[in-house]
Amino acid sequence: MLNVTICCVGKLKENYLRSACDEYVKRLGAFCKVNILELNEEKLSQKPSDSEIKAALQAEGKIILSKIPSQCTVIAMCIEGKLMSSEELAASIDSAALSGSSNIFFVIGSSFGLSDEVKKASHIKLSMSRMTFPHQLVRVLLLEQVYRSFQINSNGKYHK
Repeated sequence: MLNVTICCVGKLKENYLRSACDEYVKRLGAFCKVNILELNEEKLSQKPSDSEIKAALQAEGKIILSKIPSQCTVIAMCIEGKLMSSEELAASIDSAALSGSSNIFFVIGSSFGLSDEVKKASHIKLSMSRMTFPHQLVRVLLLEQVYRSFQINSNGKYHK
């Protein structure tokens, strides 16, 4: 069975977002094993400087990189990533599974993004949209799209 990890910098505070995530994790249980890995955000000042942000991203990146299992497909969620349709994401997930990798590791950074090191370690850089979303909402959107991908790959009714 495929293992899907959603590694997130920051915790969900809003119950409605947590409920939505829980629903998709439950649905995904029929297709894969899902693990949500929440990492702490680095503490920043009220108005952080560019160097303070860069240092925080590097510290978060170091922790993220230490959590990535060997021989897995790493997909970094970043604004400069590739825009994909749901069908293209489904094909990427299917391709990763067929390549012998039983682990897919998605990474959602903090509100300041991801370090260059994490982006370089990823096999795919994926953007949800050209619009900006709160990183907590991206978790819900990503889980929904992963679920949709499994539905597409299994010819399920969910995707229309």
